[in-house]
Amino acid sequence: MHTLYSLALCFCCPLRQLRRSSPPPQPLIPPSVPASGASTPWCVCGMEKDKEDEDEGRERPEPLTDVERGIIQDTWARVYQSCEDVGVTILIRFFVNFPSAKQYFSQFQDMEDPEEMEKSSQLRKHARRVMNAINTVVENLHDPEKVSSVLILVGKAHALKHKVEPIYFKILSGIILEILAEDFGECFTTEVQTSWTKLMAALYWHITGAYTEVGWLKLSSSAV
Repeated sequence: MHTLYSLALCFCCPLRQLRRSSPPPQPLIPPSVPASGASTPWCVCGMEKDKEDEDEGRERPEPLTDVERGIIQDTWARVYQSCEDVGVTILIRFFVNFPSAKQYFSQFQDMEDPEEMEKSSQLRKHARRVMNAINTVVENLHDPEKVSSVLILVGKAHALKHKVEPIYFKILSGIILEILAEDFGECFTTEVQTSWTKLMAALYWHITGAYTEVGWLKLSSSAV
């Protein structure tokens, strides 16, 4: 897990100019959650009192402005035209740079060659799932309650079903920002980078909130 924590910390800061590295892999955004895992979602507004109390202990990310939401949606429209290829690139870099993440994917566990990963139908399927999850968030930036509900399901699925350590979401967020800056650099101005960094911080905040809600620390200590 070499630069695990340094990359994790970088993700919340303005995106630095990144050098292109070897073939990229990406994120862990989850499959749909079974009905049994979908408890009443908490949202940006109208949260239950006990959830409000829990969230007071976590630093809420700075909200996106209307201008920033528009910037994200405009740039995402370009990214989504190459949805599967971008997703595959993200996942490859993720798994190559952080091979410990492959422990959660039986179908990728034994793959080390980026070319083999790129040809994997299972990896491509997961890449589409990841990109579609991001697309749902971006399309609904005007509806904080919907965004919160989607991310809560993602967090609960990964905590309860897949038992993924939440730090991987922060790492994945950093890799997503890297790939977007590299592959769409001509439109990834400082303003665009700042907007996307704020979005990723908000996503991580919601997802880790779901981990807290299901008592992740207890699950984690018993699983180790």
